[in-house]
Amino acid sequence: MAESNALPIVLLAEQFARLPGIGMKTAQRLAYHVTSMSESDVNDFAEALVNVKKKVRLCSVCQNMTDREVCPLCSDTRRNKNIICVVEGPKDVTAIERTGEYNGLYHVLHGLISPIDGITPDKLRIKELVARLQADPEISEVIMATNPTVEGDATAMYISRLIKPAGIKVTRLAFGLPVGGVLEYADEITLFRAIENRNEI
Repeated sequence: MAESNALPIVLLAEQFARLPGIGMKTAQRLAYHVTSMSESDVNDFAEALVNVKKKVRLCSVCQNMTDREVCPLCSDTRRNKNIICVVEGPKDVTAIERTGEYNGLYHVLHGLISPIDGITPDKLRIKELVARLQADPEISEVIMATNPTVEGDATAMYISRLIKPAGIKVTRLAFGLPVGGVLEYADEITLFRAIENRNEI
C-alpha cells in the first residue's frame, strides 16, 4: 500500500491479505471498511476472531471442529452409529451434511497423505480412526470420502489396507465427483449421487 495510508490501515490490510483467496486490493477494501464500522462492531469482530482460537477444539470422537468435548453430530442419538464417513477436513463434513441424505457419523483426517509436501500418515488423524474402529465392534462400514485426487486416492487406499483385515467394509464415493474435484464446491445433488453409488475398495 502507498505510504500515504495510515500505518494501522496498512498493517490491517496486510493481515487480511494473509487469508486464502484475499488479494491485496480486496485486503485494502476490507481494511478501509473496518474504519467505517462502529467501535462496538469492531470489538465484536475482534472478539469473534479471538474466540475461534480460544474456544474451538477437536471433537474427542470424530476430530471435527467444535466448541464442546464431543460435537453435536457425535452426540446425536438419531444418527447411524454403524457407518463412518472419512473426510479430509471440516468443510467436507459441512458439504455432505448439506445434502441431508447421509445419517451416519464422520471422521476428519485434517489433511491427505502427500509425501512431496511432507504429510505422512502419522501427521493425520488416522490412528484416532483405527482406535475408534477397534473400540466399537458395531461399526460395519467406513466410507472414504476423500477428494478424487492422487492424494485423496492414496489416502483412501492406505486407510483401506489398514482396516479391511478387521472385516470392516470399506467403500469409496462413486460417480458424480469429477477427478480433481473438491468436495467443498460440489452441489448437493452431485454429493448425494456420489454417496448413494459408493463402491467397495
